[in-house]
Amino acid sequence: MTTDLGFWVLQTLNALQLSMLLFLLSVGLTVIFGLMHFVNLAHGSLYAFGAYMAASLAGVLGYWGGFFLAPLAVAALGAVLYFTLIRSQRRAGPMAQVLITFGLIFVAVDATRLIWGDLPIGIAVPAVFEGQLALLGVEYPIYRLFIIALGLAVLAALTLVLTRTQVGAMIRAGVDNDQMAACLGINVERMFFLVFVVGCALAGLAGAVAAPVLSVTPDMGLQILIPTLIVIVIGGLGSLKGAVAGSLIFGFVQTFGAVLMPTFNSVLIYALLAAVLVIRPEGLLPAKG
Repeated sequence: MTTDLGFWVLQTLNALQLSMLLFLLSVGLTVIFGLMHFVNLAHGSLYAFGAYMAASLAGVLGYWGGFFLAPLAVAALGAVLYFTLIRSQRRAGPMAQVLITFGLIFVAVDATRLIWGDLPIGIAVPAVFEGQLALLGVEYPIYRLFIIALGLAVLAALTLVLTRTQVGAMIRAGVDNDQMAACLGINVERMFFLVFVVGCALAGLAGAVAAPVLSVTPDMGLQILIPTLIVIVIGGLGSLKGAVAGSLIFGFVQTFGAVLMPTFNSVLIYALLAAVLVIRPEGLLPAKG
């Protein structure tokens, strides 16, 4: 099996698809951590809310209606959370932030159960992405290739914004030293809000694209939380490169570990996490601040 080229192509594509999904979810959270110094454990709940909104909107407006509107709905929810809860707790310290956002997880789980019930919800793959495509002798679902392409497109867009625009320069300055950025005239509070809302929208986008692949369930936010935190810790807080590196490492270790070392697969990623924490506690590619 391991000498078959098709095996390696298939598993590589599976790893890339998982990595890009984790990247969409982790990149917003890691920049929120790096810029706002806010521990938002409820980020996975926003991902679940995005998946549910996409499923609901898809029943009325079709897949693309849910795809485009679900991130906007999650961004609006993020704005409400920011003004009612996040902003007041930003200086409260990590313990208070963890307790509050951890409580939000259970509030979100019960809220989704009340609104959508306990039964899994699915979304049909759009017609344009139905079927499979032959790549190096392997038939691979077109929709999963779309997830890979979408993740790469978001990565390219974020790289362009963060490295080539004035907004990106202000965000990087805030991550490096928010107090100095404020002294230079940057509206750090507005920057906090912008980054938080964009991070929420990306979480909603991740939920929308994951819905046709995974079952939409009330606890899907809890299921994705630990992998997302592992990605952030491995890659480094506040870093776009760290989010990419952490997502790729997690995706490849998890995918190839499941097929090459199934007995030890459940501990491989945690062993890697422990090694990174011992050797580089700040992560592989952390932001300067």
